[in-house]
Amino acid sequence: MTTNACTQPGCTGTILDGYCDVCGSPAATSAPAASAPGASAISGAPGISGPPTASGACTQPGCSGTIMDGYCDVCGSPGGAAAASAPDPISSASTVSRASNRLASTPLGSARAAAAGSKLTRRLGTSSTRLRGARLGAGLTHVPPIPAIDASKAILANPMVPEERRNCPNCGNPVGRSRGDQPGRTDGFCPKCRSPFSFSPKLKAGDLVGGQYRVAGCLAHGGFGWIYMAQDQNVSDRWVVLKGLLNSEDPDAVAAAIAEQQFLARVEHPLIVEIYNFVTHDGAGYIVMEYVGGTSLKTLLKQRMAANHGEYDALPVDQAIAYLLEIMPAFSYLHDLGLVYCDFKPDNIIQVGDAVKLIDLGGVRRIDDMDSAIYGTVGFQAPEVAEVGPSVSSDIYTLGRTLCVLAFEFRGYQSKYIASLPPVAEVPLFQKYDSVYRLLVKACAPDPADRFVSADEFRVQLLGVLREVVADKLGVKAAQHSTSSILFGSPGDLAAGLGEAAEPWRRLPSLAPDESDKMAGWLKTVSVPDPQKRLELLVDAPESSAQILLEIAQAALEIGPERYDMVDTAVADLLAADPWEWRAVWMSGLVALARNDSAAAQSAFNAVYGQVPGELAPKLALAVSCEISGEFDVAEGLYLTCARTDANYIAPSAFGLAAIRSSRGDLDGAVGALDLVPPTSGAFVRARRQRAGLLAGSGRGLPALAEAMSNIESLTIDPVDRASLAANVFQTALYEVLGKGPQPGLRIAGREATEPELRTGLEEAYRELAGHADSRQERIALVDQANEVRGWTLR
Repeated sequence: MTTNACTQPGCTGTILDGYCDVCGSPAATSAPAASAPGASAISGAPGISGPPTASGACTQPGCSGTIMDGYCDVCGSPGGAAAASAPDPISSASTVSRASNRLASTPLGSARAAAAGSKLTRRLGTSSTRLRGARLGAGLTHVPPIPAIDASKAILANPMVPEERRNCPNCGNPVGRSRGDQPGRTDGFCPKCRSPFSFSPKLKAGDLVGGQYRVAGCLAHGGFGWIYMAQDQNVSDRWVVLKGLLNSEDPDAVAAAIAEQQFLARVEHPLIVEIYNFVTHDGAGYIVMEYVGGTSLKTLLKQRMAANHGEYDALPVDQAIAYLLEIMPAFSYLHDLGLVYCDFKPDNIIQVGDAVKLIDLGGVRRIDDMDSAIYGTVGFQAPEVAEVGPSVSSDIYTLGRTLCVLAFEFRGYQSKYIASLPPVAEVPLFQKYDSVYRLLVKACAPDPADRFVSADEFRVQLLGVLREVVADKLGVKAAQHSTSSILFGSPGDLAAGLGEAAEPWRRLPSLAPDESDKMAGWLKTVSVPDPQKRLELLVDAPESSAQILLEIAQAALEIGPERYDMVDTAVADLLAADPWEWRAVWMSGLVALARNDSAAAQSAFNAVYGQVPGELAPKLALAVSCEISGEFDVAEGLYLTCARTDANYIAPSAFGLAAIRSSRGDLDGAVGALDLVPPTSGAFVRARRQRAGLLAGSGRGLPALAEAMSNIESLTIDPVDRASLAANVFQTALYEVLGKGPQPGLRIAGREATEPELRTGLEEAYRELAGHADSRQERIALVDQANEVRGWTLR
C-alpha cells in the first residue's frame, strides 16, 4: 500500500488505498497529457500581463502535474489557480428528467430582472471568482487514446476540394460544378457576384516560403484556402503548418493583417497550438503553426458514424464531457488575457494520445476589438454575436453547443434549433441525465447574462455532472467516497447534533463562505455561536456586502419564526443588487422549508439546481421539498442520484428513500434504501434501528422478526429503545407461534421460536422497561404485564 500527501488545496490528509483519508478525493491517475513545447509566461504584450511563473505541484483535483513556467505540465492550468473543487442495487422506475423540469422554478437571472422592470447586465460575481479546474476525465473516466499521425503521412496525395464544397467565398453561391461530362472548374469567377474563386493550391512541394519553410504538400482545405505541410529549414527541419492569413493581392492589406494578428504569436499555453511566425509569399500572408499530429473530434465523429453503417453515433457522454473539461483551461487562459476564441466547434479540438489541443486561432480576437472580422460557424455561434460581437459569454455558448453535438444526435442544430435546444422528449440523453440537460440549458441560454460567467464556473459544474454520469454508468448503488464542494458544506452541518429531531432545512448543506467577498476578513472575527448575538453584530457591520446579507439571513433563520422577516429582507436586498444571486434564492428555499411551505421551497431549490447543475446540495434540497409536497417520483430520483454520487449524501438520501417507499408499502425497497448506509457512517445505528422497526412491523412472520432483532444485536443504542423493540418483537412472535405453531430451529434474540422461550424473552423485556419507567404507576403496569406472560401463570 502506497501513501502520499493529498493534493487537494487546504487538505492535510494522506492518500490511503488510492483515496484521501480526510477529504475522500481520489489519488492522481498516471496518464499525463503531453505538454506543448515552449510553454512559458507571456511577456512584452502591451496591456497583457502573463501568468505567474511559480513552480511546484499542481493544485488541481486528481492532477499529478508540476507547475513549470507558470503552467501545469499535465493539465495546463495556470500556477496559483484555486482548485475546483454491497447490498443488491436498488432500482427505480422513475427518472429525474421526466419530473424536475416540470416543476415550478423561482424567477432568477434575466427572468427576475425583467420582472423588476429593469434591464440589467450581469456582472462578474462571487459565484465564479473562486472556480478553477483541469484534467482529461478528471481521473473519473477513461478516454481511449488516439495514436499520433506522422506528418509525412498526413500530406494529401491528390489535393482536391469536392465539388459539393465549392462555394463562392464572397456570396456563398455554388461554383466550380460539373456540367454534363465537363468537370467543374477549380478557378474562375462566380456567375452571381463575379468575385474570383480558386480551389487550386497556391503552393507546391518544394516552394520555400519566407526564406525558411520548405513546402511538402497540402494537409487540408479550410476557410482561408489550402493548409500546407512544410519543414522549418532553420529549426532542424521540424514540421510546421502554413495556413493562409489573407487572400489578397494588396501588399498593404497583407501587411496590415499580419500586424493585426501578431499578438497570436505571444499566446503560449500547453493546450493551445503554438504560433511560430507570420510570413508572406507571392503577395499572400501565411501563419506558421505547430504541427499537431492527431485526430480532430469532428473526424472522430465521422469515423464512429462510418463504423455505425452511416448512422450517427455520438460519443459516450462521459467522454464528451472529458474533452470539454480538458480544453476549458485554454479558454480560461485566453479570457484572462482579454481574448475570445469565437469559432469553437468539434473541428478545433485535436486529440493526440491521451492529450488534446486547441487548434485554429484564426478567429481569436481581443474582447474590446470592435472592428476586425468576426468568424463563427452556424449552429455554434451565439445568437447575439451578430449584433453585439463576441464575448466570454459567447465562447461559453460555443462550448455548450459543441458538447451537444458530441454527446447526442443534435438534429436541426443549424436550422430548427439554431438558437435553442430540442425539447427533453426528443433527446434520450436529456431524459436519462437531467443534470446534463440543466447544464446545457444554462450554457446555451439565449440571454448571454444567463450563461455561466466564466469557463472556470462552467468547468466546475461540468465536473460535478461528470461524477453523476460516471456513477450511473458504473451502476454504483452507493458512493464509496466523497468530494468537497467549493460552494456548499456537507449535509447536516448545521444540525448541531440534533439527529432525527433536526428540522428539514437543518439537514441540508450550508453555503460555503465566499472568501473573495470584501467583508470576508471582518466576518472571520464574528465567531459567536449564539445566533441572536451574532445577528446583532452582523447588523452593525462596518459595511454591507453579499456575504454579510447571507450571514444575516442565516442567523435570523436559526433564531426562529420571529426573525424570518429578516431573512426575507436580506434575500430581497441581495436579488435587488444581483438578480443572478442564486445563493439568495437558496436562503429563500430554506426559510420556506422552515415555514412548512414546501411548494415555495421546491420552486426555490429548483431554480438553484438550474444555476449550479453539478452540485448535489440543491438536488438534495429539492428532493426533501418534493418528498414533503408529495412529488415522490422526483424526490426518489434525486435521492438516488445523491446517494450514488457522494458518500456524504448517502445517509440523508437513504432515509428519504426509505420514507417514500414505506409510504407506498414497498418494504423491500425501504429496507434496501437503509442498507445503503455504510457501517462507517455516523447514521449507521439509526439506519439499522429503523430497519429493525420496519421488519418488526412487516407482518412477514418469524424470520423477519428474527432478522429485526439481529439488526440491533451489536449496536449501542438506548436501553429503553432496545427493550421496547424486543418487547414488540417477542409479543408479535408469540402470537405467531400460538397461531401457526413453533419453529424450534429459528432463534430470535438468542431464544428459540417456541412458546416458553418467547414468553421468557417477553417477560424480561417488560421487566427491563419497568426498570427505566418514569413513574411508579408506569412501573407497576409493566411488572403486571411481565407477570401475565410468565409461563407458570398461564398453565
